[in-house]
Amino acid sequence: MASILAGDIRKGTTFEYNGKGVYTVTEFQHVKPGKGAAFVRATIKNVVTGQVLSDITFNPTAKLETAQVETRKMEYLYTDGEFYTFMDPDSYEQISLNHDQVEEALKYIKENDVVTVKFLSGEAFSVEPENFVNLKIIECEPGVKGNTATNVMKNAVVETGASIKVPMFIEEGEVVRIDTRTGEYMSRVGK
Repeated sequence: MASILAGDIRKGTTFEYNGKGVYTVTEFQHVKPGKGAAFVRATIKNVVTGQVLSDITFNPTAKLETAQVETRKMEYLYTDGEFYTFMDPDSYEQISLNHDQVEEALKYIKENDVVTVKFLSGEAFSVEPENFVNLKIIECEPGVKGNTATNVMKNAVVETGASIKVPMFIEEGEVVRIDTRTGEYMSRVGK
């Protein structure tokens, strides 16, 4: 089985943890204290049970056994309020996932978007949007004429309901490109 150094983990890394099951990294931080050795602090989530473990620390040189995770591109079809349905565009097979399994992705996906669904032993456990998505701004403070500074940001809400920071010159109704890994505004796409 393959392994990864704890110092190389990133959000979404999936590994086996102390024989307690398969976990995925939801947050991580590389810590280099003034005294003592560096370490990695992470929040991890069990992909089967949903159990979250916070403030888990790893030596950056510790080896973690990576889990064999299958990924498939699928299309987000709809939600019935309780479950979210995705379809394999090749086989037309449909799967339904609960809110906890898709919560992070919902900020950046809308119906008919293509997403990456992760499977462990044939069971879907996670959904990831494309790295970059284009979404329409539905709510934001009005821009000030002549204010074209790109380093001054304001709050905005996109069509999926996610709140992001955008430059002052962005207006309601415009379409912007967002990096889904960080939630950051990348550029204006159009109207």
